[in-house]
Amino acid sequence: MSIQWFPGHMNKARKQVEEILPQIHLIIEVLDARIPFSSENPMIAKLRGDKPCIKVLTKSDLADPVMTQQWIDYLDKKKGVKALALTTEQPEKTQGLIDLCRKMLPGKDQGHNDIHVMIMGIPNVGKSTLINTLAGKTIAKTGNEPAVTKGQQRINLRNGIMLFDTPGMLWPKVESEKGSYRLATTGAIKDTAMSYDDVAFFAADFLLKHYPALLMARYQLDELPTTELDFLELIGKKRGCLRAGGKVDLEKISTILLNELRSGTLGRITLENPEETERETVIVKQLIAEKEAKKAARKKNRKKGKSS
Repeated sequence: MSIQWFPGHMNKARKQVEEILPQIHLIIEVLDARIPFSSENPMIAKLRGDKPCIKVLTKSDLADPVMTQQWIDYLDKKKGVKALALTTEQPEKTQGLIDLCRKMLPGKDQGHNDIHVMIMGIPNVGKSTLINTLAGKTIAKTGNEPAVTKGQQRINLRNGIMLFDTPGMLWPKVESEKGSYRLATTGAIKDTAMSYDDVAFFAADFLLKHYPALLMARYQLDELPTTELDFLELIGKKRGCLRAGGKVDLEKISTILLNELRSGTLGRITLENPEETERETVIVKQLIAEKEAKKAARKKNRKKGKSS
């Protein structure tokens, strides 16, 4: 399943970014530390070109710390890219981001003009929270749902950094099925874009395989079922999520599971690793190439049909 969710204001934001990019010296791309790959917008990579980029992994207090370090090491290997993990619980660490901006642009820092930094990212990754922390006051509107910021704004941090904020942007089509589910699991995609039950089944399957101890501790289980359906029905009964006749209300228990995962109540969880996502990238590229080849073949056949 691929997701197509590209509201009009996002398309407008993309055009605004293209217009202002010539003035920008450095890009900060905000990623969700729980899904650093799936929350990385390929459209941003195309837009920024060879401009230096800092990948900021926010919500790191919700992510698996071992996996977060793996992701930082992985991202640091990319040309022109540095990675940094931040959390709202330690706002003092954001000074490290300012220092890193200056370090990546040593020539600019010596002049009298501000360093122009554009902050970008998909919806609901904590971009507005990061901006408010950097500014030391509430400037950007925050909310626990995607697409809160709708316009572009310029923020003078008064420390030699001029910050250009942009609305959260998804790319027009999320081709990776697993990537779509990860985005939905963390709440980056609006809950109306995918079935809540489907997303919960994906999350339950992943958690059973990768974080069984957290599930057993949270739901006070001595052992775990082998399937996601059995797991959801088991915890649904324990939580009293029942319909008439004693059947488990899957939508209700799905909501509980996803809310507890998103809030960190289940524990610190990361939904992907670098090796796995590299394999997924290869598969997705192959699928796109096959689609393009079929599209070209159909176009060629139509031309032949018209000429005959």
